[in-house]
Amino acid sequence: MKQIPREIWVLLSANVVIALGFGLIAPALPAFARSFNVGYTAASVIISAFAVMRLLFAPASGRLVRILGERRIYLSGLLVVAASTLACAFAQTYWQLLVFRGLGGIGSTMFTVSATALMIRLAPPDIRGRVSGYFSAGFLMGNIMGPLVGSALVSFGLRMPFVVYAIALLIASAVVATQLRSVGGRPLPGGDGQVAMPFAEALRDSAYRAILSSAFTQGWASMGVRVALVPLFIVDGLGESAAISGVVLAVYSAGNVIAIIAAGRLSDSLGRRPIMLPGLLLMGASTAVLGYSGNIWVASALTFVAGIGSGLFAPTHQAALADVLAGRGQGGPALASYQMVADLGAITGPVIAGFIAQQWGFGPAFAVTGAVAFVATIFWMFARETLPPRGTDNLRANES
Repeated sequence: MKQIPREIWVLLSANVVIALGFGLIAPALPAFARSFNVGYTAASVIISAFAVMRLLFAPASGRLVRILGERRIYLSGLLVVAASTLACAFAQTYWQLLVFRGLGGIGSTMFTVSATALMIRLAPPDIRGRVSGYFSAGFLMGNIMGPLVGSALVSFGLRMPFVVYAIALLIASAVVATQLRSVGGRPLPGGDGQVAMPFAEALRDSAYRAILSSAFTQGWASMGVRVALVPLFIVDGLGESAAISGVVLAVYSAGNVIAIIAAGRLSDSLGRRPIMLPGLLLMGASTAVLGYSGNIWVASALTFVAGIGSGLFAPTHQAALADVLAGRGQGGPALASYQMVADLGAITGPVIAGFIAQQWGFGPAFAVTGAVAFVATIFWMFARETLPPRGTDNLRANES
C-alpha cells in the first residue's frame, strides 16, 4: 500500500490542534453571545459573521496562495485567527464580539484554502480517499476532545475557551513553521501545473456541481447549524446545561470519526458516489427529525447518526474535488469557489434556521436543514464518478 507523504502527516497534526481549539469555543460561543441579552437569531449571526468574512476573502486567498505559496498563507491565517480569538475573550459588547469573530474568518479562509491546495497537490491519486479521510479525521479528533474540554472550561467563565483557543493556534503555527519548510513555497513560473482551472470550466462538470452541493450542505449543517443551533436546542429546547451541549457536540464528532476513515478507504476502492449517497441520506434524515426529540438521549442518538452520515460524505467529496482539480495549479478560482459555497452554507444556515427556530420552533428549523442534504443527494445521483482508474499515474497531482 502506498505511503502517505510526511508533509500530509504534518498537516494532519496541525488539523488536530486547530480543531481542538475550535471545539473549545463551540459550547461557549452561542451562550457567550446570548449573555449580551440578544435573541436566537442574533446569537446565530455570530456564527455567520465568521463565515461571511471567509466567503468575502476566499477569492483573495486563492490568489495569495498562487502568488506567495501555501505555507506563507497557512501561517498568516493561523496568526490572524489567534489574534482575533484572543480579542473575543475581552469583548465587552455584542457588537465587539461580532466584529472580532468576523475578523477571524479572514484568517480561517487563508489557512483552509492553502491546506486544501496542499492536500490536492501532495496526495497520490490512488489513495486520495484515504488521505482525505485522514485529513478530515485529524480535524475531527480535535473536535471530539475540544467540546469536552471546552465544556469543562466554561465553568471558569465563558471567556476562558477563547484564550485557550488562541494558544492552541499559536502551537499549530509553530508546528507548520518548523515542519513544512520545504513545501508550499512561492510558485515557480512557467510550469504546466500552474494553470488553474477556471470556475466556468469546472462548473460544466457534473461531479463538480455535485461537490458544490455537498459543500453547501456541509457548511449549512455541519459548520453552521450544528455549532449555532444544536447547543441552543439542548439548553433552551431540552432544558439541559451548556456543559451537556458540549457533550452532544462531541457525540456528533464521535460518529464522524467512526465513519470517516472507512469512508476514505472505501471511496478509493468502490468509488466516490457509492459512499456519498448513503452519507447524505443518513445525515439528512437524522437531522430532519432532531428538533422533535423528546429528551437528551434521543437527541444524542440522532446526533450520533448525523455524525456518521457526515463522516461518510465529508472526506469523500474532498477526494472527488482533488480528482477534479488535480494538476491544475496552486489555489485557483475553482478551489476558491468550492470554499465560498461551503461558507455560503455556513452563513445562511444559522441565520435561516435560527430565524425559523425563533418563529416556529426547533423542529421546523432542523427539518429545513435535513431538506438541504436531500437536495445535495439529488445532485450526486446524477454526477459522474471521479475515481481515477486503478493504476493511473497522475503525476500532475504531485507537481509543485
